[in-house]
Amino acid sequence: MITTPAPARLYLLQTTTATLSIGDQPVAWSAGCYLIQMSDGRNILVDSGPPPAFAFGAGMPPVAHGPNVIDQIAGLGLEPSDIDILICSHFDIDHVGYHEAFTNAELVVQRSHRAAARDGHARSAISRPHWDLPGRQYRLIDGDAELLPGLRLIETSGHVPGHQSVLVRLPTTSPVLLAIDAVAMAFVFTPERPPMPWLDEDQPALVASTRKLIDLVATDDVALVVFHHDGAQWERLKLAPVWYD
Repeated sequence: MITTPAPARLYLLQTTTATLSIGDQPVAWSAGCYLIQMSDGRNILVDSGPPPAFAFGAGMPPVAHGPNVIDQIAGLGLEPSDIDILICSHFDIDHVGYHEAFTNAELVVQRSHRAAARDGHARSAISRPHWDLPGRQYRLIDGDAELLPGLRLIETSGHVPGHQSVLVRLPTTSPVLLAIDAVAMAFVFTPERPPMPWLDEDQPALVASTRKLIDLVATDDVALVVFHHDGAQWERLKLAPVWYD
């Protein structure tokens, strides 16, 4: 009997935290990445978190670094060579900090995002040593795509061109939406989302992507939306070594 592979476990790997100010309000900030284990044994990483020297810069609050992605997957019995696919949501520095470590992984990115990055997109230029990896295998995606059964990529431009979010259909918790930076915090998950100009490049596209994800949550009965930088939400989520299944 041939069984179709499907996502079996989802691990949330929190690597970095900070306290920022939005207006006059302190806001808990988080960063990290995600590990999806398929029922056929394949390991899929979504992003790789900030690099070890990541900081916000002069005049900004300090960043607290916890165990990095390599240490965290080691706690799950895995080495970088065990990662089969690395889904790149986008190439911002806090999402690609350890990409070069996963030498066996196929890198999956939206074609439009990689093209913009290679054409000199400023934010991608900062992180180029982590994602422009000679000899590595890239799979270029055009828009929404079913990467594997139960694992769907959602094109969500606006934060940057060619950003992608990930929908994971798990057997029990199914489905879970990893919004990544299309909707980085819960308070902007509204049809008329407020602008965050220091983070997001194209407000009309960002609003369209947000509405697209709101519709997806409704039509696909999404059980959980993970807002990538929402530290307050991450305090309530199950973090590795615990998993969602």
